[in-house]
Amino acid sequence: MKEIDPDKLPQHIAIIMDGNGRWAERHAMGRVLGHRKGAESVRVVVRTCRRIGISFLTLYAFSMENWLRPKAEVRALLKLLEEYLVNEAQEMMDQNIRLMAIGNLDSLGAPVLTKLRETIARTAGNGGMVLNLALSYGGRDEIATAASRMVDDALAGKIKTADVTKEFCQRYLYTSALPDPDLLIRTGGEYRISNFLLWQMAYTEFYFTDTLWPDFREPDLMEAIAGYQQRERRFGRTSEQLRRT
Repeated sequence: MKEIDPDKLPQHIAIIMDGNGRWAERHAMGRVLGHRKGAESVRVVVRTCRRIGISFLTLYAFSMENWLRPKAEVRALLKLLEEYLVNEAQEMMDQNIRLMAIGNLDSLGAPVLTKLRETIARTAGNGGMVLNLALSYGGRDEIATAASRMVDDALAGKIKTADVTKEFCQRYLYTSALPDPDLLIRTGGEYRISNFLLWQMAYTEFYFTDTLWPDFREPDLMEAIAGYQQRERRFGRTSEQLRRT
């Protein structure tokens, strides 16, 4: 397992959990069983992040595009999410983890939404780590929603054109209470961000791995963090300028 520097941890890790379906095919299983196996990786990664001191973890759990999948698979995914919330609520309390969620949450349906809101409320006082689930989420939808809200406020006389800076726009995003991700991990061998946190990842470091999500475990996470720690994050400045600070 890769050694990591505990003083150079990313504050916020975001993960695109890709490969459940392909894992199931390789193991001659139904896709739903692949998603269920992927839930085990969620449990491992959440526990590991909490243990090593990651402050924020955002998981791309269900995208807006996922609604286009076969209805039986969508129902199974929502049921699995509900089961996760039920089974992991006490773990979140024990580990001092606060649950948050971003996306078009109302579209999830009453059973899942009720359990989600219950778990969010139950863990609201926890301060050890934030686990943020992106559910029925799309980056373009988030930006369009933010723009719509700003127009409404402008028409109501609450904001003026001069108020609209990038910092001001960020207040209207789902993630307004979170720092931008420092590290994005995508499993499954694909090299794209799939409409995920488009605004927020302007300066995020990307890490892609061929490992399918159900096989992603603690050593894989440590490998990603170790790779992140080898990078120089300049944010538009030069290396010389960084050395002077």
